[in-house]
Amino acid sequence: MKSRRRRKRKLNIVNVLTHSITLCIGFIIGIYSLPIMVAPDRPSNDEFLEAINGAQFDAVFVKDLQGSDILHWAKGQISLSNKKIAFRGKISPGPDYKLYLTKKFVQTKTDFLKIKTQSIVIGEIKSFNGFIIPSKNEIDLTSYNSVVIWCESFSQFISAAKYQ
Repeated sequence: MKSRRRRKRKLNIVNVLTHSITLCIGFIIGIYSLPIMVAPDRPSNDEFLEAINGAQFDAVFVKDLQGSDILHWAKGQISLSNKKIAFRGKISPGPDYKLYLTKKFVQTKTDFLKIKTQSIVIGEIKSFNGFIIPSKNEIDLTSYNSVVIWCESFSQFISAAKYQ
């Protein structure tokens, strides 16, 4: 009788453990895939050309920055004007990405957190295959020299590019 209870208790513990692990894995997959499922379509080539033609500055995001990793990266070209910022390339998917202008080029989370309060948020990034962010107010791009992609939800550095 006791061995039967022990087996049943062990089975219950195993069930709780395996179900908990499955729940955690499902939650992580959901956090990763939800932004991809609700992402808007990539801007058209005509929209990109219009935004790029008026650009004052261009910069390139590279995948191998010191603070980037296999899950947090961006690769492509970003074009900046006072009215629009356009990115042609790819960004690793994730939630709550913001685009910042900074006065100093940074490559790590620690370095960005030191200057975050002096940086300006341009807008939200909701597409991971290119985006165009219109500026609400005209921005003095010459007061800054870099752009940073940052995940607000997890305080995670994604990538940065220096444009001047």
